[in-house]
Amino acid sequence: MKKFKFTISGNEYDVEIQKFEDNIARIEVNGTSYSVEVHKEVKQSKTPIFLRQEVPSPTRSETKIKKTIGATQIKSPLPGNILQVFVKVGDEVKKGDRLLIYEAMKMENAVLAEKDGMVSQVKVQKGESVLEGDVLIEIS
Repeated sequence: MKKFKFTISGNEYDVEIQKFEDNIARIEVNGTSYSVEVHKEVKQSKTPIFLRQEVPSPTRSETKIKKTIGATQIKSPLPGNILQVFVKVGDEVKKGDRLLIYEAMKMENAVLAEKDGMVSQVKVQKGESVLEGDVLIEIS
């Protein structure tokens, strides 16, 4: 850290301050280490010390993938316009079947079934405008 030369009663000493915390200094004098208490007022820092609470590990039930029971909602990934709807209420669909086509960002996008099931609701029709996150179709 810092090195000094002291002359005490005609004797010369090489002193190195290695560490200084609160009022205790760890120094080395001519190769010998010492802990020295400094008599001074310890100033408290004006900067607050923030301590974070320990976050508990998740339990087994919190990390388990939950299966959805009931209807699956197919939502619009982007705002756009519905161009064509291929299904109606009561139709059986398999995972990956094309449900509708909509235009978003000047591109035609196909919306596919996320699971096997029966179409329980069709909430949009051809020509309708949708926003991001709007429910398009429900499959149960």
